[in-house]
Amino acid sequence: MRTSLVLLSARLLDPASGGFLPQTALAVVDGRIAALGDDRTVRELADPATTVIDLKGAVVTPGLVDGHLHPVTGAELTQGLDLSGCTDLAGVRAALAAEAGRLAPGAWLHAWGLDPNVFGDRPVESAALAPVLDGVPALLQLFDAHSMLASPRALELAGVDGPRRFDQAAEVVCDAEGRPTGLLLEDAACELVERAAPQPTRAERRDRLAAALRAMAAAGLTGGHAMDANGDSLDLYTELDEAGELPLRLRVAPWCQPGVDADGLRALIGQQGRSGRLWRVDGVKLFMDGTIDNGTAWLERPDCHGESTHAFWPDPAHYTRVVRELHQAGVPTATHAIGDAAVRHALDSIGAAADGGTTHGASPVRHRIEHIETVPDAVVRRFAELGVVASMQPTHCCDFTRADHTDNWSRRLGEERADRAWRCRDLWDAGATVVLGSDWPIAPYPPLGVMAGARHRRPTRDLSQAPHNPGQALTALEALLAMTANAAHAAGEEQLAGRITVGHRADLTVFAADPLTTPATELADLPVLLTVLDGRPTHRSATL
Repeated sequence: MRTSLVLLSARLLDPASGGFLPQTALAVVDGRIAALGDDRTVRELADPATTVIDLKGAVVTPGLVDGHLHPVTGAELTQGLDLSGCTDLAGVRAALAAEAGRLAPGAWLHAWGLDPNVFGDRPVESAALAPVLDGVPALLQLFDAHSMLASPRALELAGVDGPRRFDQAAEVVCDAEGRPTGLLLEDAACELVERAAPQPTRAERRDRLAAALRAMAAAGLTGGHAMDANGDSLDLYTELDEAGELPLRLRVAPWCQPGVDADGLRALIGQQGRSGRLWRVDGVKLFMDGTIDNGTAWLERPDCHGESTHAFWPDPAHYTRVVRELHQAGVPTATHAIGDAAVRHALDSIGAAADGGTTHGASPVRHRIEHIETVPDAVVRRFAELGVVASMQPTHCCDFTRADHTDNWSRRLGEERADRAWRCRDLWDAGATVVLGSDWPIAPYPPLGVMAGARHRRPTRDLSQAPHNPGQALTALEALLAMTANAAHAAGEEQLAGRITVGHRADLTVFAADPLTTPATELADLPVLLTVLDGRPTHRSATL
């Protein structure tokens, strides 16, 4: 078989081995690492058609994998005005006024990344943005993507003039007189207004997705665990894959919503294994709660506003039955669980599914819980006991909370629970498999920024600020493992991926310097020189 790629003069860093390998070169055949050795020996495996790259001492790691992202949704939500850099209401108003001035009359204003902290002690409602949005149909996505602000004109065009009832924990927030304030909580409420806005064409959506994925590859990503398959997502992945334009290997988990019936569950099980060359459906995504910031998480005790007291599933026992059925069908689950009560219930349900009602013993099906923002000690220990993967997003802690607990998330929880923020260190030390991701578009997707956040736990915009709960930081090696070997384990692919070893996939990321010795506060700026997927370069720096 023909050698397609040879990398020479490399420093091969295999985190699962604990450090650098003695070899300096590798060869790729049919998308797999076929040989490791010295430069001279491996060069001899090349023929005139082989791509040979001299890395000049650059560092090669297994390809970085984002453990939690939403490619199609993110490509759509990140169109329009980016408000993520606004730190106060004055900044938001100025940005919205400038954007509104550029719009044609009657056009919709779309914005994303709005931080609820900009409202301070004021309610999160559209009145705070008047008169900037007077007469302008506007949808402002809050950073958590579980809530949005709709302007009065947008509500009018959508015919939303009062409260609504939903089958899940969603809400059109209204004032004492029953008038909508503009705040919409969770998808079911947001969709009421979203569908009134003009929709992009399919060609536009495909192009946006392709551009986003190319940018991810340039940032060093070779794969991602896509936590949704909404709409025509799978068709878009298929189209890009067949055209040779899919630069990430994607593991896709479609949503299972509250109220799912037997037919719906059979359909989700039937989707498992649907695949292309570089993507496949493997698992199901469920939601046990919403978010702490908008009061829809599920906490053992209410937050300071008396909110976050209920599960996303109106009947949590139904969730438990669904997890059992999926487990019995061999389908891994990924449950969004942010609050302590949500995480506890998800663990209880997985434990009961695994052993017929008791709560001991790891399951052969690799279930996982996503986010895990605040949990007590007893819950931390159960991850390893049950073999449940802890999928976490450290940049949420970095960028949306503060060390002094003056942010919205911390104030809602109070000191005791805010001190238990994103317990990456404790979960790791307790024996859990920790996987890191971005949850893009909630936070930026560059994986070096994610790993850096896991190490320094400081606000990305101002690294001079104090870290939030620094005792929960991971080491450089642990952060790299969490986006390579641990991601492969979570997907049940440790025999195929996450290592630099003969026989494994040639999914590789190449850096200008050693990510283990680069200071955490400088890691996000470390140049990515080359990204290789399935033995094919998807990004190559001009310096190579």
